[in-house]
Amino acid sequence: MPRIERRRVSRMNQESCWLNHYANNVRSQFGEDGIIDKIFSIIGSGSRLCVEFGAWDGEFLSNTWNLINNKGWSGVLIEGDSDRAAALAEKYIHNKNIVTIHSFVGWSGEQALDAILKKIKIMKNFELLSMDVDGNDWHIWEALKNYSPRVVIAEFNPTIPNDVYFVQDSDFSINQGCSLLALIELGKEKGYELIATTICNGIFIQKEFFPLFNIVDNSIDAMYDQALDIALFQGYDGTFFGAGHMCLNWRGIPIEQEDLQPLPKGMRNYKYE
Repeated sequence: MPRIERRRVSRMNQESCWLNHYANNVRSQFGEDGIIDKIFSIIGSGSRLCVEFGAWDGEFLSNTWNLINNKGWSGVLIEGDSDRAAALAEKYIHNKNIVTIHSFVGWSGEQALDAILKKIKIMKNFELLSMDVDGNDWHIWEALKNYSPRVVIAEFNPTIPNDVYFVQDSDFSINQGCSLLALIELGKEKGYELIATTICNGIFIQKEFFPLFNIVDNSIDAMYDQALDIALFQGYDGTFFGAGHMCLNWRGIPIEQEDLQPLPKGMRNYKYE
């Protein structure tokens, strides 16, 4: 086998990523709880109202559990899976400040987030929106027109390189996700700036509050160190090579070089013309 090494040089700007020093988990997965606390200590918590969909049981890997249970926030928690939604409703059955909704969130009709939130008549500029549906997050945020949360946490696919714009088809039956680059561009279109990242979440703030964070450079490479992507290249003979995160990430299965080959071995040859 040839010698293959991926030699990364991080371009993250530590001054730009200063919010990550506050990363801490209460119930979140990658330190989001601590970052959220710091953000609202700077911009103020105002209405103390959060919305989370893909809420699971309201506690598992939740970006809002700490706000609701330790900070006294109100919340709208939405979950599509029947069993999880039942556990969610049971958990908050005696909390009058929490609305739990059993529904899948989509981008049109009654499943659009605009339509779901309109039914419960919440304010348009609530504090925090956390999205985690492992696929259609970009489409759901893009379709949100009538509400402007001050802070948005959106999931991206961390195996996609920083320079790739990718958005999966708007389809409930697939789970591919989107790139951070796609979220950043969508955020700018909607009036948001990136202020922090975790392994698979981009954290965005309305641009009017962005100057409060003194982030000189919030470009994608300054804010996110891609560590889970694969570099692909090809030999003169049609052999494909991979370097980097050689693993099917959510299945834990190693990717062998032979798995990458579009041509059978007998057809991998180079003829000079």
